[in-house]
Amino acid sequence: MRSTAKVAIVTGAGTGVGRNTTFSLLRDGYSVVLAGRRKEPLESTFKKAGYEARTLICPTDVSDPDSVRTLFAQTMENYGRLDLLFNNAGISAPSVPLEEITCEQWKAVVDVNITGTFLCIQEAFKIMKEQNPRGGRIINNGSISAHVPRPFSSPYTATKHAITGLTRSTALEGRAHNIACGQIDIGNAATEMTAPMRDGIIQPNGETAVEPTMDVEHAANAVVHMAGLPLDANVLFMTVMATNAICRTWMILVSFPIYSLNLSFPFARESKGFHHKSSFLTDHWSLNQGIATKPKIPIIRNCDLL
Repeated sequence: MRSTAKVAIVTGAGTGVGRNTTFSLLRDGYSVVLAGRRKEPLESTFKKAGYEARTLICPTDVSDPDSVRTLFAQTMENYGRLDLLFNNAGISAPSVPLEEITCEQWKAVVDVNITGTFLCIQEAFKIMKEQNPRGGRIINNGSISAHVPRPFSSPYTATKHAITGLTRSTALEGRAHNIACGQIDIGNAATEMTAPMRDGIIQPNGETAVEPTMDVEHAANAVVHMAGLPLDANVLFMTVMATNAICRTWMILVSFPIYSLNLSFPFARESKGFHHKSSFLTDHWSLNQGIATKPKIPIIRNCDLL
């Protein structure tokens, strides 16, 4: 079968953001290949979507190169091209101190979140470079953790930081082939993964607090917006999060003439605010409950809020 609609692959399509993004893409006219480790959730997504003629189920372990190659081969066999890859599949490790994470737990998160994303990008590049019309779009699901971590999340946070570097490299290399690559960082979308937020989860100061969430459909629609741009335009990074979500940590990069220093400050739940992406020459500011004070340390140059 050859589709006249645009064709998308969504990894992790059986649940959460991947499931809802599948629905949104189908409503927007895409043919969608549903990829995920477990067949049952994929079948549930397939049945609920209601677009059987434009939907293909392909159980896939993104950490397995052979399984990934099969996914893209089946996509080409059924649809003849690929316009969009949404790298959404991801896992996390148990929420324990980093010294208690086993090597196997660390590797499992890296294999899915980093290696799996890379393997899918590789196969997408091979197709998008050669198809006619040439090119396509890749969207990587990062996370708010790509900027600020939660306590006891070192494997997940490290991999999401790595996704940011992979997104930048992919966007750079894709230019020559009309392949656009961007990243969406989602915070507190209401899915199975964020269900514990309704009961309260640990904060950087050690307290437990209930966190607000947003409808996951908003994240899905944001992906569709990114995907719908012409290939001569690209959203390199987009952050979509619940409006009143607690700001866990602001990371401030302090650049001195000779060396650099990274400082991390927890904010109170009702932060007084700080100028985002500001660049200025000033005395060093420390933050206590969201209020600025000025200790006596050397002048800071180019202090940017990340």
